[in-house]
Amino acid sequence: MTEFIPPAKPIIGDEEREAVDRVLRSGMVAQGPEVAAFEQEFSAHFVPGRPSVAVNSGTAGLHLGLLAAGVSAGDEVIVPSFTFAATGNSVALTGATPVFVDIEPETFTLDPDAVAAAITPRTRGILPVHLYGHPARMRELETLAAERGVALYEDAAQAHGASLDGRPVGSFGEFAMFSLYPTKNMTSGEGGMVTTATDEIARRVKLLRNQGMERQYENEVIGFNARMTDIHAAIGRVQLTKVDAWTRTRQHNAAFLDANLQGVVTPPVADGAVHVYHQYTIRVPEDRDGFVRTLKEEHNVGSGVYYPIPNHRLPSLTSYAPGLDLPETERAAREVVSLPVHPSLSQADLERIVSAVNAVAGAGA
Repeated sequence: MTEFIPPAKPIIGDEEREAVDRVLRSGMVAQGPEVAAFEQEFSAHFVPGRPSVAVNSGTAGLHLGLLAAGVSAGDEVIVPSFTFAATGNSVALTGATPVFVDIEPETFTLDPDAVAAAITPRTRGILPVHLYGHPARMRELETLAAERGVALYEDAAQAHGASLDGRPVGSFGEFAMFSLYPTKNMTSGEGGMVTTATDEIARRVKLLRNQGMERQYENEVIGFNARMTDIHAAIGRVQLTKVDAWTRTRQHNAAFLDANLQGVVTPPVADGAVHVYHQYTIRVPEDRDGFVRTLKEEHNVGSGVYYPIPNHRLPSLTSYAPGLDLPETERAAREVVSLPVHPSLSQADLERIVSAVNAVAGAGA
């Protein structure tokens, strides 16, 4: 049997190990100079001119970003249901209500028309997800938010370096969250980064991540322990020097699959969008689960289904959406499969993936 091709693979090298050793030797392992440097370098790299605040997970980043932007009990925040549960969870954790709406089928991101129909007097903001590394329809959503007097936020967990019309994701909303989980396009081992439109929102996120205090023992608000360690920040700083090359490799690998896959629906890219392919997500209209199973069992090629159960049907969140009908979300949940495009793949791996997919898709025709 040929070697298994995993759907995702963290890349940690000697430079990251040396960075961790450097921090351990320094004796400063909690939130210190490495975190401050990482925040500055992350801003300069991805969202120039916007402050960044490091936290201990992407979910914490979403939660604290929403709180810092003023979201609270009684508010509504419009979100896609087709996303990881952290999006809906983070809204619910503020005491606000996540309002789930449908996606548009090409990019799997929020449908602006569905968003417009869901806005009520209680709507505080709109939280699109740049799913799989493709930017959401921010032109329309930015205009809609301004016209209707609601805020715009961004879940950029999977979209480091993505852009729309030359404008980077993370620069549209009052805040944006980038995840630094191990399988993201870059990692800090675990963590998240919140980029903000104003210094005041950034200051509130900093307070909330550190027990509500900026100066030790002078607690200004009730907060959390959501700090990033210098160990994690040191890893992230090294990964910042590599992520652009990795992104180009992901895009090259995606282009190869685009050109060679048959019998499946490959992911389109919207005009003006730069897709960073955190996931290369195809549609398999018939027997998706059988396709995934055969791909692994007969060809030793891994894949992922992100996400088989939409947020509005999760037991933890269904009370926010009784009887909700989201047809494009449901169709995506039945059809999507994410194939490997990570930078660890060789040309031989890519050719194996194409051969396997085409064989399985052809067999099912």
